[in-house]
Amino acid sequence: MAKPRRWAAISCTHCPFECKEAQKHLLDSLAKAGDHYGTLTDFVMLGDLFEAAAGSVHPDEYEHTLFDEYEAAANYLEAIRSVLPDDCRLHWTLGNHCSNVVVNDSRRTNKATRRLIHWDQSPWQDIFGRWQQYPYRKPTPDDTEGALLIGQCCFTHGWQAGVHSDQNESLQIAWALGGWSHMLFVRGHTHAPREVTQAMKNPTTPLPWYYCNAGTCGPRNPPYAHRLWTMWQPGLMWGECQDHHRQSRFPGKCWDAHLQLLGGGE
Repeated sequence: MAKPRRWAAISCTHCPFECKEAQKHLLDSLAKAGDHYGTLTDFVMLGDLFEAAAGSVHPDEYEHTLFDEYEAAANYLEAIRSVLPDDCRLHWTLGNHCSNVVVNDSRRTNKATRRLIHWDQSPWQDIFGRWQQYPYRKPTPDDTEGALLIGQCCFTHGWQAGVHSDQNESLQIAWALGGWSHMLFVRGHTHAPREVTQAMKNPTTPLPWYYCNAGTCGPRNPPYAHRLWTMWQPGLMWGECQDHHRQSRFPGKCWDAHLQLLGGGE
């Protein structure tokens, strides 16, 4: 049997507003990963790596530039890479904030300069280029490029937000990917971390899918979300899974995962 894939995942750093305390705890945990979980084979950034507010066509209250965001994000990624094994696979599932920079939408960025402001055209393009990037779009039966699949574990940033969005979205993507049982859906987007949870048809009837949420490593107390602070926390998802290319080859649930909350007070 092939060796298992061991992965870790975070979400929503929103550079340059990343939480420094959470970042320190993240790097400390990753540096010690081999002592507790074995050698990591994959690291997943689940999207919203940067805020992208500085690239908007709309007036805003920020003084920094898009280059400032890219520099902070590149430094964040390099700090992560420095504590990972040299052969660890680096994945980045783009989030809505990432997509806002380059999406064909005149409400977001100017058409005439859109290609020029892409992070892959920045001075840090080599750093970003080390990470396999997955587009921000929901998987469909004919298009799964918006999701990273490692065995039975599926990683996306997330699109919905709300109390039940983790479960609702996991069910939607499960069916889009073929409806195979025992899959785990790992996401961020809501900034509210959630331990691995089994989906339920109703309060007493479990469904054969699971979901979790890595929370946020970004700002803890932004003024636009003062009602949500109690739910927002920085988290790090750890997991291990068998890796087959065909879901039909799995005899049952062939993964394990759990959430670690990171420090990062207000």
